[in-house]
Amino acid sequence: MAETSETTGAGELGSPPRKSSWRYIGPGIVVAATGVGAGDLVATLIAGSKFGYTLMWAAVIGCLVKISLAEAVGRWHLATGRTLFDGWRTLGGWTTGYFAVYVVVWGFVYGATAMSSSALPIVALFPDGPGLKTWAIITGLIGLVFVWFNQYAVFEKVMTVLIGVMFVVVVYVAIRVVPDIGASFAGLLPVLPDGSLIYTLGLIGGVGGTITMAAYGYWVNAKGWSDTSWMKVMRIDNRVAYITTGIFVVAMLIVGAELLHSSSIALTQGDRGLIDLGKVLEDRFGAGTAKLFLVGFFAASFSSLIGVWHGVSLMFADFVDRIRAARGDTGVDEAGSGTVGRQERSVPFRAYLLWLTFPPMTLLWLDEPFGLVIGYGVLGAFFMPFLALTLLWLLNSSRTPREWRNGWLSNGMLGSAGLLFIVLCVQQVRELPW
Repeated sequence: MAETSETTGAGELGSPPRKSSWRYIGPGIVVAATGVGAGDLVATLIAGSKFGYTLMWAAVIGCLVKISLAEAVGRWHLATGRTLFDGWRTLGGWTTGYFAVYVVVWGFVYGATAMSSSALPIVALFPDGPGLKTWAIITGLIGLVFVWFNQYAVFEKVMTVLIGVMFVVVVYVAIRVVPDIGASFAGLLPVLPDGSLIYTLGLIGGVGGTITMAAYGYWVNAKGWSDTSWMKVMRIDNRVAYITTGIFVVAMLIVGAELLHSSSIALTQGDRGLIDLGKVLEDRFGAGTAKLFLVGFFAASFSSLIGVWHGVSLMFADFVDRIRAARGDTGVDEAGSGTVGRQERSVPFRAYLLWLTFPPMTLLWLDEPFGLVIGYGVLGAFFMPFLALTLLWLLNSSRTPREWRNGWLSNGMLGSAGLLFIVLCVQQVRELPW
């Protein structure tokens, strides 16, 4: 999104590309697959069920917001050769304190949420099998083993398969419900029906908007993209990823509008709303379509699980590296470049993997403690404003080479995103069970 000249993307391992840059696409698909979870799909469905096609324009704007944020993250990594946490650390010790508390509390609660979400469609597909807690533990352990023993190349291929399954299923279901093309185009005209403001903000800021957006730069480096010669490739990769995400959102809005809005069917909030939708699909189109949808539900949930297991563990490993470097420990690459392969085998990476997997299992038997819910909600609400506004700071300062600093378009998009996420943050904090 910066108004700079784009260099020609170099090929894998630094050789000039002999084929189109499209063949290198990968990290964007990973961040899109991780960011779009079951809860996001339900929120979009509910928006479609309440307002039909009216909020289609918000999905388009949301896609543009995510493109600008991820592009800024990738541009920082490629233009500076430094990781995002390394950049945050230059803004002051408060960023280290915030991230340290955030990554511990968020990881503890998210681990249980991700495992439960992945287990729900399996229980629906095999009702006579083990219960939700058992499947949740199994999916968590599978995610742990997969990320522990595989590095980025294999991880990316599996994520691509999962997002492919999710894409095909969601688009297929949208086609089956027969969308109203005229109403879809009419929905591109910005309109705010009564009571739609929060749903509109959620569509713009919520789907695909998580801590995993910050992990995009780490996946860019893991792919082998390490300098500005990859800038053009990164931008293509990012745009393809979030256009794909936009198609998901539009498809789910169509399903909500056609299948639920016209019939005044209400869904359960949260991941269980997709189980409700599976029952509606079974009544309308038969068991085959319902089971196919549950497979897509699983792909959405499990891709988010392993994406967080890998991406946020990379961020935590880098966090530990930066702390060690600040203390003068030897053996730490201060530039933060080219270290992903090492970090995937490091003690901090694997320690955070264990933190995401085993302690959260206790929450499967307990109602989440009141204080933990509050802490998780507040920290989570503040992360996206934190990301947008710190990127705005970093990419307009001398920390970024002049030719890769923000132009007016990037500043406008990141500034708008920051304001949007602040509004969402206030709303989320107000809705917490204080």
